[in-house]
Amino acid sequence: MYENKQDPQRALLVSVDAGEFDAETSLAELEELAGTAGAEVVAKVCQRRPEYDTATLIGSGRLDEIRQFAEKNEVDLLIFDHELTASQIRNISDATGVDVIDRTMLILDIFAQRARTSEGRVQVELAQLRYRLPRLGGQGHALSRLGGGIGTRGPGESKLESDRRHIRRRIQALEEQLAELERRRVRQRARRRKDGVPTVAIVGYTNVGKSTLLNALTDAGVLAEDKLFATLDPTARALTLPDGRTVMLVDTVGLVRRLPHHLVEAFHSTLEEAAEADLLLNVCDVSSDEVREQIDVTERLMAELGAEATPVVTVLNKCDRLAGFEPIAALGGNVLVSAKTGFGLDALLQKVAERLEATQVRMRLAIPYDQGGLLAEIRAGGRIFSEQYTGEGTEIDALVDKKILSRVQVYQVP
Repeated sequence: MYENKQDPQRALLVSVDAGEFDAETSLAELEELAGTAGAEVVAKVCQRRPEYDTATLIGSGRLDEIRQFAEKNEVDLLIFDHELTASQIRNISDATGVDVIDRTMLILDIFAQRARTSEGRVQVELAQLRYRLPRLGGQGHALSRLGGGIGTRGPGESKLESDRRHIRRRIQALEEQLAELERRRVRQRARRRKDGVPTVAIVGYTNVGKSTLLNALTDAGVLAEDKLFATLDPTARALTLPDGRTVMLVDTVGLVRRLPHHLVEAFHSTLEEAAEADLLLNVCDVSSDEVREQIDVTERLMAELGAEATPVVTVLNKCDRLAGFEPIAALGGNVLVSAKTGFGLDALLQKVAERLEATQVRMRLAIPYDQGGLLAEIRAGGRIFSEQYTGEGTEIDALVDKKILSRVQVYQVP
């Protein structure tokens, strides 16, 4: 039945409220995640308990209710809004007769669907194998099919049902591939720094319009869908600021509450693109009731990655969805925009130019003909807007790298 892709899996979402987090809000997000993975959510159940049951997380009485409901409503899959151990997965599945996955497995499955580049696929497979290795004992039934439904995509039956030594060897091979890709990223960042190209990273919660913003600013043509984790692989595009400077604008993977640490580890090199940036654009959905939480989640993760000192511009996106919206471009240092309609993008670019430390200065210079080498340096390290040949030399209007400022000031003209 699962092999028929026309029939979505019928899922029941389960949560236990033990006071650790906002269970209701997290369960609503789990419903969005399940829909993104392709499941049809039949119902949601949340049980309030003083503590989790060590064997099944949920009480035995409620578990029996779940079994009866699953039988009557043809439920194919139970998705728990918690990380489950191997024994918990096995116990719940045995008690209900239904396949079981947890929140982390669901997110990993979405990532497996979304990965497009070789690096993205390596990162996802590595995260899946690291997470599933200690849980193989509890997933015998769920893994008896090859790619049979949500939570089983990615490495596949041959890898997951082989012995643990084989999986560990695979993990080691993936780690080596990822290390090489990370070294390549480090070299690329070093080259950009050497060339004096600042990096601006778009970070933020999933599905707040980061890819739409990248497309609006750079015509990048990146896939932008109204789905969680529509973008997984980072995309970088050149962007020209109002003062003439060129920066590298990088789109990054979206974040969620309680982002599994396995994903943070596997996507460390990708997330470092944000951590190493000169400026962060923290994008949030200003029309959402969770806008404050979206900002906080991003700030916490950036702090974990060591980017707490990086300058941040908070971008309040989707303002076109606000009832009675009046165009006000800036709100106390934040920038109000609509990536969809284009409102506020000029104000955003101006704010980015203001917040980025200037590495270049715009000047009008008259360079003598015998200083052709200096003119070539200006051309290579900056940008020339206009040039005119005179009897004494070349008059230019240009952005000049601060590194050679002291050598060109003698040729400055009003």
